[in-house]
Amino acid sequence: MSNDSMTPKGPAPGRPQAGPHPLGGSADDFVGRGVPSHPNQFALLGQRRFAPFFWTQFLGAANDNVFKFAFTLMITYQLQLAWLPPKMAGLVIGALFILPYVLFSATSGQLADKHDKARLMQLVKSLEIAIMAIAGWGFYATHVPALLLCVFLMGLHSTLFGPVKYAYLPQQLNERELTGGNGMVEMGTFVAILLGQLLGGVLVDQAVVGPQHVAWACMGLAIAGRATAQAIPASPSTDAGLVINWNPVSETWRNLKLAHEGVAVFRSLLGISWMWFFGAVFLANFPAFAKEVLHGGPQVASLLLAVFSIGIGIGSLLCEVMSKRHVEIGLVPLGAIGMSVFAIDLYFASTGLPASEPYSVGGFLVLPAHWRVLADLGALALFAGLYSVPMYALIQLRAQPTHRARIIAANNILNAVFMIASSVIAGAMLGAGLSIPQVFLAVGIANAVVAAYIFLIVPEYLLRFVAFVLTRLVYRFRIVHDERLPTAGAAVLVCNHVSFVDAVLLMAASPRPIRFLMDHQIFRTPVLGWMFRLAKAIPIAPQKTDPATYEAAFAAARAVLEDGEMVCIFPEGGITRDGALQPFKGGVMKLVEGLPDVPVIPMALGNLWGSYFSRVEGGRAMVKPVRRGFWSRVSLSVGTPAPAASVSPEGLQTSVLGLLEAAA
Repeated sequence: MSNDSMTPKGPAPGRPQAGPHPLGGSADDFVGRGVPSHPNQFALLGQRRFAPFFWTQFLGAANDNVFKFAFTLMITYQLQLAWLPPKMAGLVIGALFILPYVLFSATSGQLADKHDKARLMQLVKSLEIAIMAIAGWGFYATHVPALLLCVFLMGLHSTLFGPVKYAYLPQQLNERELTGGNGMVEMGTFVAILLGQLLGGVLVDQAVVGPQHVAWACMGLAIAGRATAQAIPASPSTDAGLVINWNPVSETWRNLKLAHEGVAVFRSLLGISWMWFFGAVFLANFPAFAKEVLHGGPQVASLLLAVFSIGIGIGSLLCEVMSKRHVEIGLVPLGAIGMSVFAIDLYFASTGLPASEPYSVGGFLVLPAHWRVLADLGALALFAGLYSVPMYALIQLRAQPTHRARIIAANNILNAVFMIASSVIAGAMLGAGLSIPQVFLAVGIANAVVAAYIFLIVPEYLLRFVAFVLTRLVYRFRIVHDERLPTAGAAVLVCNHVSFVDAVLLMAASPRPIRFLMDHQIFRTPVLGWMFRLAKAIPIAPQKTDPATYEAAFAAARAVLEDGEMVCIFPEGGITRDGALQPFKGGVMKLVEGLPDVPVIPMALGNLWGSYFSRVEGGRAMVKPVRRGFWSRVSLSVGTPAPAASVSPEGLQTSVLGLLEAAA
């Protein structure tokens, strides 16, 4: 739609070489995530595994937009075509650009899984040079059909590049780098869109020679992109034996079935596709919105794009900071809320503006009402960045490496379908007499409905949002040795039990979902009970009072471990009533019975006793909402994993006690 001097082999950088783990994943997942040597996401630009890739992507996105935006402005402001009116130009060009995603994504995903990704990127950038040669002739001859053909071919170029791009990142970056890397790519893409459209707008606006200058700029960017692609390090095939199915229909269906195997991954694909539906409505309508609603010239259309792109870039970069360098999908609901709020306000900000002669940028910025329009655009774009980056990172992290590119291809297919649908629906709404602000209002309301639906059918997003709010606003949550939490494979987490929100805090700390063994009585607690049911917590009762529930709980938890997922147990058997660590019971040994190689990880929650959610006042919790004020410090210390065969309840209790004392 970049790296150190050595090409990584095997595991992602920062992770030790290791063999397979008996319960799925690998031993390096058992050891934990590698801690990146760089201080933040910007440092990736100094590494060969990221920098050439980043600049190749950047230059490609810039070239797409110099070409498309200049062409759109030519039709909107310079040419008078009865068969392509200005109001429909952006929608037609946008639909034509994404049509190849529907036709060829399935094939491109297979190619990316089968072949070295660096070599594929180099071939795709060579294709771009040939396309720009045709486009150059189209600009010189003002041949609109030829330029429309090049729009389609540039869509093909992006279709081939997309799966390679998103499958390349998780091969080169570890889990702690993935959100930052995706944030950099999203930021770079939208800055490239901004600069490309600004350059396209400036060049095409020159009398007589404008289109020719656009032609030379596009060729120069294509050549520069091919040069940077040459420096991308090898990124070996993940499925060299794959036999290519050239039938796009059957392969598209197969890719969608592959993606559907992981519920969270597939529904994240749907969430991303909706974001592109949402964004495409705004991007395609900027020229007409600037001309017909805001009464601005071509530079005002460029200003709208600039604000939108800067907003996306800031939101994308904020993801790493707000997620504390993990894949934090709790940001997704926050992003969805902001997208709706500011899209709806944009309708009110842009309705009823008085007609006038076309504004220059200076004249446009003089009016206070226009600043509200710009603020709404920038804010909704910022929240769109918060929404999209964690979803991309989640797909990359949880998709199987052998067919990751094909799942990305499935994502591109869905994106294309949703974007084509957005063009058709927005065009139908405009054709029915709705104004562009009314279209924006409808999309903002629809976004709220779609987001609510997604978060109810994929409760992990909602739960992580609750955990995100709790650990950022209610508490200041510090995690010690979070790299010891595995990113793949089965594991048993053993933690002290201090409050009613212990499980929520552990959700916030983990890069993956956790299934909790929890006292059946907590499910009767308002709100918390509903939340833990959403989290698919496993209810457990004392063996003496309800042996059937007791046995069923351990059977369910062992099945989760055998599936390669994580289970957390609170071996004290209940929430502490005095703040002291209680004796550990033998349930953890029953849980790992027959699974001697499963890693058991001791953890300790510190400084949580005395908070609103702990039992203090006569054994009661949740009595004084501001008992310790807001933003009080709490911590989670993660101990060293050990195989289940080597642990005991007494030894685990000693480990947790040691972690508590170290954190005090």
